[in-house]
Amino acid sequence: MIELKFGGYQGDKSVHTRGGRVLADAIAEETGGSVTLTFDENIVARGHKAADLLSMTENGELDGCYFSSSYLAKRVPELGLFDQHFVVPDRRRAYALLDGALGDRLRSEVAKATGYEVLGYWDNGLRHISSAAPIKSVADCEGLKLRTLANEDHKRVFRALGFDPKAIDVRDLPEAVKTGTVDAQENPLTNILNFNIHDTHRHILLTRHLLGVALVLFNAERLNGLDADIRAGLQRAVDKATKAQRGFAEDDDAICSTELRAQGVELTELDDATRAAFSKATRAEVEITRNQFAPDLRALFDKELSAA
Repeated sequence: MIELKFGGYQGDKSVHTRGGRVLADAIAEETGGSVTLTFDENIVARGHKAADLLSMTENGELDGCYFSSSYLAKRVPELGLFDQHFVVPDRRRAYALLDGALGDRLRSEVAKATGYEVLGYWDNGLRHISSAAPIKSVADCEGLKLRTLANEDHKRVFRALGFDPKAIDVRDLPEAVKTGTVDAQENPLTNILNFNIHDTHRHILLTRHLLGVALVLFNAERLNGLDADIRAGLQRAVDKATKAQRGFAEDDDAICSTELRAQGVELTELDDATRAAFSKATRAEVEITRNQFAPDLRALFDKELSAA
């Protein structure tokens, strides 16, 4: 019997937690019970930072985890392709990019630069901006302290909008919002609801500025020690879990939107003119991100996006 250890950082209702449970069941099914996966659903509850998942997986304390691609972009710059704000317009096209030649290329880049292998791409949510006071325009962003991911490309984009961006681990985000350490933050609706951000931030601007990507990462050395048939079964299990997790994420958007409105939270759609203003304000910074990549990678991204 082979036992694999997989880690996460979110609570019971999270689409990632639910995806991890599907993964555990699917591994047993796809390997005829010869492999079991123990899922530590929330390492934050045991005092860790969420980002500890990355080091725990790479050093072998865990065999695998899910985590935002943005946190690895410094080590694997090619992952920054998915940090181009206001560029990929919808989930369908994002999935097509991830599941095609571009996704294969990124797997290769991660393997070359780190001790991980990418076995799947999970939906980390369409990201929106929540705030204590309403934000209706680019001008309203000026001077607001905004929590974002620990990623320099993200920070540059939000500075271009007038925000003062702060990188805060997700473990510490609810307290930062509650105490007013930040005036605004950006996250998918599922996180805004499940982390109780909406108790303080009663306004959400539905910017859909980015579809987050959560990599399903496994320790490369551990995978290399598995027989080929076991690895194939593991990959089939991840594929099943990925399909389920993406479905959870899409369904959760509608569920969370309804629940937030029922609790009196104001959700504001961007009209075309306001979206164009946000896009124009950030275009130069997005182009800086884009120009970091090799011409062939940019061409592959453009080709896959146009075909999606």
